[in-house]
Amino acid sequence: MTPGVLYVVATPIGNLADASPRATETLKSVDRVACEDTRTTRTLLARHGIAARTVALHDHHERRASAALIAALREGQSIARVSDAGTPALSDPGAWLVAEAHRAGIRVSPLPGPSAAAAALSVSGFPAERFLFAGFLPSAAAARRKALEALDLPWPVVIYEAPHRIAQCLDDLRARFGDSREILVARELTKKFEEVARLPLGEAAAWLAARSERVKGEFVLVLAPGPAEQRASLDPEKVLALLLESLPPSEAARLAARITGAPKNLLYRKAIK
Repeated sequence: MTPGVLYVVATPIGNLADASPRATETLKSVDRVACEDTRTTRTLLARHGIAARTVALHDHHERRASAALIAALREGQSIARVSDAGTPALSDPGAWLVAEAHRAGIRVSPLPGPSAAAAALSVSGFPAERFLFAGFLPSAAAARRKALEALDLPWPVVIYEAPHRIAQCLDDLRARFGDSREILVARELTKKFEEVARLPLGEAAAWLAARSERVKGEFVLVLAPGPAEQRASLDPEKVLALLLESLPPSEAARLAARITGAPKNLLYRKAIK
C-alpha cells in the first residue's frame, strides 16, 4: 500500500481571506485535518466551505496522538497539519508529528503561507539578510532578562509576546538595549485593529499606554540590529550558558550556534555536560 502524504499547511494569522487557494484545496482533499484547536480550525474551514474531519493534536498530547496519525498515513490516508494561526512548528505544535513522518518514510509536503514573524519583518524596514527568531521569551521576569543578554546582535531579532506581558517585556528591552535602540511593535497583524509602529525603545511604553486597547491582542516585536562588530566579540560558551538558564540543551545549543556562528554540535556537547 502506498502511504499517504502529510501536508504542513500555513493558515491565516488573522484575516481568514489570506488562506491561499492551494491551502483551501488541500484542506478539502485530505482525509483528516490535525489541529491545534479544532474549534479555531473549524471556523476557518466553515469560512471556505470545507467539510473536513478534524482531530486535535496540541502540545499536551502531540506525541501520544501522533501515533494514530502515522498509522493512518501508512494506510494511505492523507493528513493536513495546521496550527491555530500561521505556520505549524514555528512557536506552535507540529514538529513531533513531522519528525515521526520522516522517520516512517512518509512524504512531508509544505504549503507555505502566512507567518507572523515574516509579516513583521517585512514591515520593519530593518535589513534582514539574516535574523534571529527568538519566539516567546521566558515568562518569568528574571529568566526573561537573562535571555535578553544573549540577544544583542548585528541583525534583527523577532520576539513573540502575550498581551499581559507586553508592557514588562518592553521595559526589559529598554533597560537592556537603551532608549535609542529602535523596535517595531506589531499588534493584531492582518486583523481589524492592526497597528504597526516603529519607534525608539525609550518611547515604546508611552505608545503602549496612549490607548487602553493596545494592551490587548497578539504582539510581534522586531528589535533593531545592534552594531555589526558585536558578533565577533560574542563568546559562544557565555551565550550558551545564558540560554541554558531558561531553555533545554538542544534548543539552547541551536540558538547559541545561530547567534555566534559556532558549530551547533560542539555547543550541544557542551550543553549536555
